[in-house]
Amino acid sequence: MDDPRLAQMHPDELRSAMRTLGYRTQNDLANAIGVSRSAVSLWLEGKVGVPRPVAMLLRMLIAAQRRVY
Repeated sequence: MDDPRLAQMHPDELRSAMRTLGYRTQNDLANAIGVSRSAVSLWLEGKVGVPRPVAMLLRMLIAAQRRVY
């Protein structure tokens, strides 16, 4: 069984994740996850795929944000 958190993340999903998590700019996201702004730009343009660990991290953060304690 494949883990959906490891699925490829498309640019539209990345944009949505940024909005959901409150990252207004590419720089905000880059600083939060420890990558360059240019890497985020390449992901959003679809020129380079979002690395699976980054996709998984963002999906887990969204899931945690939605969880009610």
